[in-house]
Amino acid sequence: MQNLLTDRDLLESLAVEVELTVRRHTEIADEWQPHDFVPWDDGRNFAFLGGEDWDPAQAELSETARLALTVSVLIADNLPAYHRELGKYLRTGAWWRWVGRWTAEEARHSVLIRNYLMVTRSCDPVELERLRMGHMTDGFSREPMHLLDVLAACAFEEAASAVRHRNTAAFGENPLVTAISERIAKDDEMQSEVFAELLAAGFAEAPDQAMRAVADQVAAFRVPSVTLPGGRSSDEVLAAAGIYDPAKQDELVFAPLLRRWDVFGRTDLGESGIAAREELARFRP
Repeated sequence: MQNLLTDRDLLESLAVEVELTVRRHTEIADEWQPHDFVPWDDGRNFAFLGGEDWDPAQAELSETARLALTVSVLIADNLPAYHRELGKYLRTGAWWRWVGRWTAEEARHSVLIRNYLMVTRSCDPVELERLRMGHMTDGFSREPMHLLDVLAACAFEEAASAVRHRNTAAFGENPLVTAISERIAKDDEMQSEVFAELLAAGFAEAPDQAMRAVADQVAAFRVPSVTLPGGRSSDEVLAAAGIYDPAKQDELVFAPLLRRWDVFGRTDLGESGIAAREELARFRP
């Protein structure tokens, strides 16, 4: 029988791995600037500064591209709540430095998308601000989780975000939207890899607990959603547009990470780990 490790035990035993993983991430991550992707020459003042307020005729993006970017910026705008949730569990040493790095990268996505939408007048700025206020006021919170659950959930969430942004790029709206979406997707994929690498280290320390965390987070997984004007759910709109379809997340989000952790090839599981793995049987090759 495996020894049950507490979250404190795991924070300490994985500390070196966290330090090395975050260092690798920082060394290989591209240093890119959000202002480089914004066509500033297209910008002009709104009426408050003597210009012209937004009119629907000014929006050149398709509804699908506009909704995809709106959902992305609203999810990123809720960053303080995500930061708070991660900070509950990882507020120590290299873990906390990773939370800071992840937060900074996510904030860059929000800055980029919002600047692009405002400069190009691709959406109603008043409506977007009202949505932001409502979305952030509602906030984001998780049920209490153990450390390994946090790592699994974040690996899945970043992988799902990468899928959404890759599909937005593939939609082919225009060269800038494609470049923005591909840039953010690359960040999402690298962030997912950090969380996945840390969970892989968790498997080495506590395989049964890690398997339990994976099974639980697959079962509980929900992509962040936004309520759009008219009461529409962003989940439904993006699925209909082919940007993110929950029906495909087994294939595109979960299966690659389960392979990454060698879920079905592991020989180090006890009874509880084997039982948790059975809950993932639909993914078995």
